[in-house]
Amino acid sequence: MPKKEQVSSLQIAFMIMLFEIGSTPLFLLGGKAKQDSWLAMCTGSAAGFILLLLLMWIQHRSLNTDLIGMLKFHFGKFAGSFIGGVYVLYFAYQSMRNVRDLGELTAITMLPRTPMFITMLVFVLLALYAIWKGAEVVFRLPEVLLPVMIFFYIVLVALLGIMGSIDFNRLAPVMDGGLMPIVKAALPDIVSFPFGQMIVFLMLWSLWEKPGVPVKYTVNAYLLISLFLIFMNALNVAVLGPTIAGISQLPFLKTVRTLSNLKFVERLDILVTIQLFLGLLIKMMLFYFCSVKAIAELTGKPAKWWVFPVGAVIYGASFLERDYTQHIAVGLGPSLKLDPLFQVAIPLLLAISILVRSGFRRSA
Repeated sequence: MPKKEQVSSLQIAFMIMLFEIGSTPLFLLGGKAKQDSWLAMCTGSAAGFILLLLLMWIQHRSLNTDLIGMLKFHFGKFAGSFIGGVYVLYFAYQSMRNVRDLGELTAITMLPRTPMFITMLVFVLLALYAIWKGAEVVFRLPEVLLPVMIFFYIVLVALLGIMGSIDFNRLAPVMDGGLMPIVKAALPDIVSFPFGQMIVFLMLWSLWEKPGVPVKYTVNAYLLISLFLIFMNALNVAVLGPTIAGISQLPFLKTVRTLSNLKFVERLDILVTIQLFLGLLIKMMLFYFCSVKAIAELTGKPAKWWVFPVGAVIYGASFLERDYTQHIAVGLGPSLKLDPLFQVAIPLLLAISILVRSGFRRSA
């Protein structure tokens, strides 16, 4: 019998942080709230935290079982397997979106003459290799990459402060339009992306070296990364202003380009691009890994049987959208509207089933 793969509390915390950063800096989330977009991020992260508590409770009541096992146990083998199969497609779809983001970002910033199908293939093959090696390799990557990313962000924010590019007066007036624009910008969009995507950890917490959930590490990682994302959102508005930040294709990249008059260092946008690559690669890899893990459990076949087929589907599907404009329109439109079904509705049904079953046990 093969040894069960296990990961540590710290590895899970680092993965949560890098996963949540992911492709988030590509966009000004909550842009509809204008200068209050950072408050929309606060609202979204608070709602996401309530969802995280629900997910951790579900995992705590389902020790050593991942999402697929929970679905089959609570909804029956047939219905549970069907919903599990839909989750396989959902995880693969989310991975595909990040593959396309990587390809488009590379074409925009670094390799405009290199065909996108080549760069996207390279990224998929990198993820494929790590997943083939197993969970322990996948979870080791954030331990190396997260400190590098944090260092780069600290350097860039420090330079923006030194050069006087940051003007927090651009965040005023606060709540000029009242509370409703903030709530509408946050719910459900910011909950769906990025905070609701914590649903993937119902596939991953069962890999922890102890039963249950590393609650302290998970909560601390979530709170830290929420504060970071709120600050970065406010920073983009403070440098660019709400109008320019809201319409920018890559707001943080545009923010860093305001440092172009520095004489002692050039091409700081390369640092931003590297940070985005790292976040997108980890996010794409984790969704890919969860899709493989889910289909392996549904079929009873080893995960390695599915690494190549799932990778091929993800790579092929990344060409379905005609161009980047359509890709963003789908991702921030219909895709976000469907996310609550997978991130909120089904976990709520699982929680209700757990409560009902525990009630029956008490009365028996």
